[in-house]
Amino acid sequence: MVLLGAAGRDFHNFNVCYRNDPEVRVQAFTAEQIPNIAGRLYPEELAGPRYPQGIPILPEKDLPQIIREKNVEEVVFSYSDISHIELMHKASLALACGADFKLLSPRSTYLESQKPVVAVCAVRTGCGKSQTSRRVASLLKEMGKRVAIVRHPMPYGDLAHQICQRFAKASDLDRNHCTIEEREEYEPHLQEGHMVFAGVDYAVIQIEAEKEAEVILWDGGNNDLPFYRPDLLIVVADPHRPGHETSYHPGETNARLADVLILNKVDTAAPQAVQAVRENLRRLNPQARWIEASSPVTVEHPEKIRGKRVLAIEDGPTLTHGEMRYGAAVLAARQHGAQEVVDPRPYAQGSIREVYRNYPHLDAVLPAMGYGEAQMQDLAETIERVPCELVLIGTPVNLSRFIPLSKPHLRVRYELGPEATGPLRELLQKTTKSQVSIR
Repeated sequence: MVLLGAAGRDFHNFNVCYRNDPEVRVQAFTAEQIPNIAGRLYPEELAGPRYPQGIPILPEKDLPQIIREKNVEEVVFSYSDISHIELMHKASLALACGADFKLLSPRSTYLESQKPVVAVCAVRTGCGKSQTSRRVASLLKEMGKRVAIVRHPMPYGDLAHQICQRFAKASDLDRNHCTIEEREEYEPHLQEGHMVFAGVDYAVIQIEAEKEAEVILWDGGNNDLPFYRPDLLIVVADPHRPGHETSYHPGETNARLADVLILNKVDTAAPQAVQAVRENLRRLNPQARWIEASSPVTVEHPEKIRGKRVLAIEDGPTLTHGEMRYGAAVLAARQHGAQEVVDPRPYAQGSIREVYRNYPHLDAVLPAMGYGEAQMQDLAETIERVPCELVLIGTPVNLSRFIPLSKPHLRVRYELGPEATGPLRELLQKTTKSQVSIR
């Protein structure tokens, strides 16, 4: 067997379904989407005694060779945010090479928690899942609940040392050598006084989180499914990519499973796009509770944007495999009268040039890629070379704290609109009071 992965869902599927199965021999993981994953090893400490040499992580592009050389009988797809068409291309390749192709259902991969679980997931990367998780966490805190936020995995470092990570203060991020992507997800929660758990083995993480919390908040990644069976599943969609809610895996599954569907960013999308997504979601899941929300973009000193040539820096995964062409920084530039959003592509350095080659839909926007210190340096050099008067930072954390910026810069912030607060509070009170699923 081979698990097609991206350093997250694949490891979880292995841990839950295959690590202790004597009938299955996992020959390899493959790696896609995330740089610097292929060529590593899933170590013995995680793979277990049946794999004393660990399990190799190989490039997905080598799948035909892997199937042939290792006599692979089954390929299990195990990552997220992929179009249905591209997913079937991968299935067709595996089948043509002589291997069966398999998808695991949520029921096969859920872990069962002893505490109420609220999960926030999405139909695509970049819908506003993180800001929704932040709002849910703050509401639970207002209700007097001790909350443990369990974040979808981002194990980009030493896997053996990332089995279970607990973050309670900013210094924990430095101690764990967190990447930009990790900081974007963890730091806003820490600033609100919440503890965050993440890592590789989510059964171990569950035990540790349950020691400290009354409620588990699953903060999902990409458009993946929760790792824990949720008592309340909140799924976020946005109208900036109409049609994607029905054409990407496993986002459509999330939409069909949702207890609550939040149509976010209705204030910045075309009305016809809002209506199209509204109709699609209601057709997929007519029983779900429905919330429509704005996602207001705010900037301190917005008057400084007017008439300027600006560089817009946006969240990396949202732009890359999330396929958004813009984010909050571009919206702020448009709203506040920037003269021009400068195209950074001619000035891209090192691995950032490779990002633009791999994601040709990107143009006048810079993804805040930071999978390791070398790429962060490439990002810093790219920013320095772009001929602009002002840098707009549309990422959840302030890049200037760990990337030197010599140019004037402004933070662009965005939060879930207030219209979602009342309905979410009501649902959370019901879920945590009963401590059973609302289904």
